[in-house]
Amino acid sequence: MTTPAASTPPTRPLQGITVLALEHAVAAPFASRQLADLGARVIKIERPGDGDFARGYDSTVMGQSSFFVWCNRGKESLALDLKQPGSMPVLDRLLERCDVFIQNLAPGAAARMGLDYDSLREKYPRLIVCVISGYGEGGPYSDKKAYDLLVQAASGLISVTGTPDAPARTGISIADISAGMYAYSGILSALLQRGHTGQGMRVEVSMLEALTEWMSYPLNFSHYGGSAPVRSGLTHPTIAPYGQYRAGDGKSVIFGLQNDREWADFCRAVLQRPGMADDPRFASNLLRVSNRAELDAILEECFDSLTREQLLQRLDEGGIANAPLAEPDEVWTHPQFQARRRWREVATPQGAIQALLPPATLSGTEAAMGSVPALGEHTDAILKELGY
Repeated sequence: MTTPAASTPPTRPLQGITVLALEHAVAAPFASRQLADLGARVIKIERPGDGDFARGYDSTVMGQSSFFVWCNRGKESLALDLKQPGSMPVLDRLLERCDVFIQNLAPGAAARMGLDYDSLREKYPRLIVCVISGYGEGGPYSDKKAYDLLVQAASGLISVTGTPDAPARTGISIADISAGMYAYSGILSALLQRGHTGQGMRVEVSMLEALTEWMSYPLNFSHYGGSAPVRSGLTHPTIAPYGQYRAGDGKSVIFGLQNDREWADFCRAVLQRPGMADDPRFASNLLRVSNRAELDAILEECFDSLTREQLLQRLDEGGIANAPLAEPDEVWTHPQFQARRRWREVATPQGAIQALLPPATLSGTEAAMGSVPALGEHTDAILKELGY
């Protein structure tokens, strides 16, 4: 009989990798949190007293910032005043032990402290240095301050978001998030390259370039087509029906049709008026778009007698793609997350909170989902480890 092998603790892809993060706000913390979830040790340097200023963005999560608990789980917090001369030897000892150094300081700040890539690679040739900035180094905007909303404006995103009457910002920090994700993937690529060459690399990401990459469709549309895409709110500009529709209980549904076959299914299963499929006003998508106001009036009259759940059921029965227009509170109880067991408990200084697993599921392992640190929580332990 074969003796069962002793159980071994689960390994994660970045186990054994150490990251030093001189970071604040969202972009860099979001990138380094991905690394922590994959098993890397992430040491976050914070200013004594105040720490990462994202800690003070709000106090909605049991007295803690919703931004901070989201972007900083699984990290160790080291309170270190970099303006004091004695801090630089500590930083040097940390960098000797690190694989990755990530920073999103104000333009020029890292160079003034000797923490730019050219200075660091002489001492630490295997170190991967990731720099996140608003506009990138070089060019007339390299020293310009950049915040998420400003980059949404500069990239053109705001110009294509909103209604015909008014543009609108995106409701999340999308410029920070896009930059953070490119930094994360760039660091992973650099780690793979170091495995081939034995040498570190510089990874540079600018918020403007990250978000403008995501804007490529409207940029191409505008540059080569001669006009920008029309802001259409929650209505599709070239397909009908497609967009937001309100049920009789006041709750909204988003649904859309892709072809005339689906239009016939929609008339039969949802409107329960199969003959309407051949109505000369609506028999093709071009006609439905041209007569959108008349069509919407018919839909509103039909939906007024239905609850949102009844409308969703009819749409499902007709094979029409749909989703409820969910409020944030409704997302917490989304049945798909519950069925797939995507929620995990994460410890914070003020008690446990719920957090979603990262979207990329790796077979045979699970994200670390470590604790959110208190300011300076690991300072003594890290200094002792360094010999202080």
